[in-house]
Amino acid sequence: MQKKINKNSALLILCLASFLVPFMGSAINLSLPQIGKAFSMGAVSQSWIATIYLITTAIFQVPFARLADLWGRKKIFISGLAVFGISTFLCGLSSSATMLIAMRALSGLGCAMMFGTSMAILVSVFPPQHRGKAIGINTAVVYFALASGPFLGGIITHNFGWQSLFYIVGFLGFIIAISSTVILKQEWIESKGEHFDYLGSTIYALGLFGLIFGFSKLSEPFGFIVLAAGIICFILFVLYELRYAQPVFNVRIFSGNKVFGLSCLSALINYACTSAVAFMLSLYLQYIRGFSPQDAGLVLIVQACVQCVISLYAGRLSDKHNPSTLATLGMGIIVAGLAGLIFVSTTTSMLFIVALLFLLGFGFGLFSSPNSNIIMSSVDKKYYGQASATMGTMRLTGQAFSMGIATMAISLTLGNKVIMPELHTDFMKSFHITFTICAVLCIVGTYASSFRVKK
Repeated sequence: MQKKINKNSALLILCLASFLVPFMGSAINLSLPQIGKAFSMGAVSQSWIATIYLITTAIFQVPFARLADLWGRKKIFISGLAVFGISTFLCGLSSSATMLIAMRALSGLGCAMMFGTSMAILVSVFPPQHRGKAIGINTAVVYFALASGPFLGGIITHNFGWQSLFYIVGFLGFIIAISSTVILKQEWIESKGEHFDYLGSTIYALGLFGLIFGFSKLSEPFGFIVLAAGIICFILFVLYELRYAQPVFNVRIFSGNKVFGLSCLSALINYACTSAVAFMLSLYLQYIRGFSPQDAGLVLIVQACVQCVISLYAGRLSDKHNPSTLATLGMGIIVAGLAGLIFVSTTTSMLFIVALLFLLGFGFGLFSSPNSNIIMSSVDKKYYGQASATMGTMRLTGQAFSMGIATMAISLTLGNKVIMPELHTDFMKSFHITFTICAVLCIVGTYASSFRVKK
C-alpha cells in the first residue's frame, strides 16, 4: 500500500522545481553579451544558447511522459532534476562555445523529464475543485522565477561573472532532486506492463526537430528543405500513431476533444508570440541603450512581476468563472503590448517600454493559468501524463518558434555578426520584424481562443 502524500509538501517541491528552469531561462538572457564576448560569438550564435535547450526539451518531453506512465512519474521527475542540475553546473565549466551549447542541450533533456511529469503529478495530487488554485500557485511561482531572473541574474552576472549563474542554479537543482526523494513518497504508474513505442518516438523527434530547426533557418534555402522534412515526418507520425495499439502519444485526444485541441493551439501561439520579448529586449537594452546587465534586469523584471501576481488570481478565478473567457481576454491584451513594441526606436522613452512590459505581463498572466486548467481538466485521468507533456511541448515548441522568429530576423538583417554601433540600425530592423510577426500571430491565437469560448 502506498503512503499517503502530503499535498502541501508535494506542491512545495513541484514549485521549487518549477522555479529553477524559468529562472535560468530569464537570467541567461542578461548573460548573453558577456558569454558572447568570452567566446567571440555573434548574435545568431548567442541565440542558439537558448534555442538548443528549447529544442531538446520539446523533442524529448512527450517520449519521457510516456516512459513516466510506464515506469513511474516520480522516478522520471527526480532523474530529470538530477540531469538538469549536473549539466547546468557543467555549463559554467565550459571552455568553448561548442561545449556550452552541448551542455545546454543536455540541460534540455533533464527539463524534458521534469516538464513531462510535474503537471501530471500536480493534478494527480489535487482534486478538481482545488486544481485551479494549485495550478495558479505553481504558475505564479514560474512567473516569480521569471521576475527574479533578470534582477538576480543581472546582479550575479555583473558582479561575479556569467559562470557563477550556472554554478548556483546547478547546485540548487541537485539539492532539490535529493529532497524530492524524501518528500514525494508516492509513485504514479498509469500504464504498467505496456510497451514503449520506439519507432513512433523517433519519428516524432525527427519531425519536431525538422520543424523547429528548419523554421530558424528559413533565411537559407536549406531551412525550407529541413522544414518540409519535418512536416512529412509529422504526417507520418500521426498516421502511424493512429494504427499503433500503445502509441507514445494518443493523437485521438486531439481529434475527439476540440476544447483540448484549441487550448493547446492557443498555448502554442501564445508562447510563439511572447518568448522572444526578453531575448530581444535584453540585446536592445544592453547593446543599443548601453545598460549594464543589472540595470537591464531591473527593466525586464516588470513583465514577470505582473505575470506572477495576475496568474495567481487568474488561477483562482478559473475555478469560479469561464476560464476560456479569461484566457481570450489575456491574449487580446498581449496583442496590444506586441503592437506597441513595433514602434520602439533607439530613443524611445523607457516609461513607454515599461508600460508595454506591464501590458504583456498582465495579458500573459491572465492567459496562462486558466488555459492550463482547461487543458488538464478536459482529459481523463489516464491521459494526465500525455496532457501535461502536450502542454509543456506546446510551451517549449512555441518558445523555440519565437526564438526562431528572432533568429531569422537577425540573420536577414545582421547575419552572424557581433552587434557593433555601426550595426544598430540593422538590429532595430530585426527588432521590428520580430514583433510585427509576433503581433500578427497573436491575433490568430486570440481568434482560436475565442472560437473555443463559443464551443
